[in-house]
Amino acid sequence: MLGVTLAAGLAVSAAAACGGGDSGGNDGPLKGQTVTVAAIWTGDNEGAKFQKVLDEFSKRTGAKVTYTPTGDNVAAYLGSKVDGNAPPDVAFLPQQGVLVEFAQKGWIKPLPDDTQNLVKQNFAQVWQNLGSHNGTMYGVYFKASSKSTIWYRKQAFTDAGITQPPTTWADFVKTAQTLADSGATPISVGGADGWVLTDWFENVYLSVAGPEKYDQLSKHEIPYTDDTVKETLRKLAEIWSKDDFLAGGRDGALQTEFPASVPAVFGDSPKAAMLPGADFVASEISTNTKSKVGTDADFFPFPAVGDKAPVVGAGDVAVMMKDTQAARELMKFLASAEAAEIWAKQGGFISPNKAVDLSTYPDEVQRRIAKAVIDAGDDFRFDMSDLAPAAFGGTKGQGEWKILQDFLRNPSDVDGTAKKLEDAAKAAFK
Repeated sequence: MLGVTLAAGLAVSAAAACGGGDSGGNDGPLKGQTVTVAAIWTGDNEGAKFQKVLDEFSKRTGAKVTYTPTGDNVAAYLGSKVDGNAPPDVAFLPQQGVLVEFAQKGWIKPLPDDTQNLVKQNFAQVWQNLGSHNGTMYGVYFKASSKSTIWYRKQAFTDAGITQPPTTWADFVKTAQTLADSGATPISVGGADGWVLTDWFENVYLSVAGPEKYDQLSKHEIPYTDDTVKETLRKLAEIWSKDDFLAGGRDGALQTEFPASVPAVFGDSPKAAMLPGADFVASEISTNTKSKVGTDADFFPFPAVGDKAPVVGAGDVAVMMKDTQAARELMKFLASAEAAEIWAKQGGFISPNKAVDLSTYPDEVQRRIAKAVIDAGDDFRFDMSDLAPAAFGGTKGQGEWKILQDFLRNPSDVDGTAKKLEDAAKAAFK
């Protein structure tokens, strides 16, 4: 936050870590007004950084901002607030499907015209579409993530004589074989968490099939028995079928949860050289290992399986649950480059706002990730499993999560796996 004292900064951090923050208003056009905000972010890593965005809004407008974390189940938390007739003025939703659900229920308000104009100016059409429902714009995508990054231990590549990260799938498979031949296990997979495997599937599918078919499959407008799905499974099998490519083999991968997969590559006793994972892996490396991002650890974009490399990700979208003057002004602020840059300069944040100056990001790694998201433009695609009904794309032990885990266990059954995916999708997309 601009001009904050050390004591105030510590107070903000403590407030966020304890589960909330309160930005007192100063003199300004909104003095005497209060805006309530709810989002998932807590602690020093995210909560305190987001609080600085709210503090700057308060400083500029004079509005008092009260922030309350939602807990992990954002939709349930906000639903309970609506039932109690006490929704926040502004909320951040981590799934696009929740925005659609809330719009259908009338729980969120359309964006004011001036904010819509700013969104159209600062965001690619894909982000405008993701924040809309039935032609009405409801949301501002404030925070994004890229799931199209593969993190690697630089020393492992050096030891194996690998001088350039792979850019194509064929090169990726070749790189894995080179690592294996050098005596290093190529890849750590947190397969006990089904969403890790859906991220693999989505990246390969987008590159194999292209954005149009990706959109169709995400809505189940084409079946999971389509040839593009089977081709995706065959490509995955080129990696998943080889026990010596995976830390602990297939059985070990299926018993490894995502948090353990990071130190398996970057910890004191590494078990693998690479880790496909989202941009937040950088934070996991910095927090849970002694490796330094940019020095010991780096990333390369998910390789092109088809004509183009994929850019798949997710994001948190701000919506108005109450139409007040303060809420309108906050939404407009969140659509600006200035708001995003407050968090961007602190690190651990990627903005889909193309007006954000890339030099604002604190290091080259984060600048490269942010640039990839911006450069993808309308080819960026939202995490497909987050767009699907939870019974198919987001529930432990069933649907896509379980079926892809079974495929990792037996990567030879392409046709059977495609049929299981289609049967589960039919049941979920009723």
